[in-house]
Amino acid sequence: MQQEHIDAGKAIQKRTGKTFYLATKFLPERVRHATHVLYAFFRIADEVVDDADGVPPDEQRAELEALRARALGETEPDGPVLEAFDELRREYDIADAEIDSFVDAMQSDIDTSRYETYSDLETYMRGSAAAVGVMMTAIMDPDDREAALPHAVKLGEAFQMTNFLRDVREDVLERDRIYLPRKTLRAHGVSAEQIERLEYSESFATAMASELKRTEALYREGVAGIRYLPKDCQLPVLLAAVLYAEHHTVIRDQEYDVLTREPSLSPTRKLWCLAKTRWHWHWNRDPEAVFQRVSAVPALETDHLGPGHGGRVPTQ
Repeated sequence: MQQEHIDAGKAIQKRTGKTFYLATKFLPERVRHATHVLYAFFRIADEVVDDADGVPPDEQRAELEALRARALGETEPDGPVLEAFDELRREYDIADAEIDSFVDAMQSDIDTSRYETYSDLETYMRGSAAAVGVMMTAIMDPDDREAALPHAVKLGEAFQMTNFLRDVREDVLERDRIYLPRKTLRAHGVSAEQIERLEYSESFATAMASELKRTEALYREGVAGIRYLPKDCQLPVLLAAVLYAEHHTVIRDQEYDVLTREPSLSPTRKLWCLAKTRWHWHWNRDPEAVFQRVSAVPALETDHLGPGHGGRVPTQ
């Protein structure tokens, strides 16, 4: 890839994905440059629908279809990011099905703003998150790709679920979307209208606690596969997992209130996560052990109670 193509991708990632960008810095150059390009491609597609205020749905669909054709090499790539993505697709043998799955998920965002069950949300994430994990695994090129892939899928879903839980307020205000499954909300006595009004309650807090717990199970499954990655990729992926999961501590500290203010990580907090993860990694190269020691995700045998409780109880 040409340096100008890499720089274009890097600029997009640095602007729109600060948490992942920090972890990306620790990847070896061969993977880091490709990651800048992949992330930029994902953002370009995502922004077709996320930044589409006033753009008719048919125009959004047409733009995504044109992007799909360029990404699949059916038409000439347009711009430095897509030119570089075309090279990556061929060099790392990224399957057309993964590109299709990702673009299909972006298409669904045009028409779908609510999800009935977690299974429905999982279907969406197969394209929006799992396909990303599959492509990232391709550019890391582990010796045993088949062993790594299921875990990469789970880790991709974990990252996206954290984004959904962190960004409830932003998604409602800017995109009229709610990613919390309706079934979860009903189980805790919360209506979609309550969330649309940004109305925090104890019931909403317990719904958030439930989805946080589900997401943390995804982290455990995802981190369990880091050992299958190349040695020089393991710490950066572990760092990304620790940084994303740290949002859960902030959410808990806010008593699960993500409706009146958005949880965020300060630069100091990110650097602290980085420092403690690298320190423990220096002494112990077991990703699961380090993640359990430094991350916000409770150990498997214990879990946080819902809001209003200070202790932990055994999981069922």
